[in-house]
Amino acid sequence: MKNKEIIFIVEESLDGGYEARAVGYSIFTEGETSTEVKNNIIEAVRCHFAGKDMPSLIHLRFQKEEVITL
Repeated sequence: MKNKEIIFIVEESLDGGYEARAVGYSIFTEGETSTEVKNNIIEAVRCHFAGKDMPSLIHLRFQKEEVITL
């Protein structure tokens, strides 16, 4: 049996907190803290998949944008 994995890109929201979107799936969630967004990702994955289609691993890729002036 092959392990199924899903990847989420997590970014800081312009309004504060975090936004997360799945790569290759129409799953989007958000949270005020990193812990909250992680819990919301787990809940969103459980709602999106059922039974044997449920991924066994969730990868989170946190992205942060910084601007440096010269």
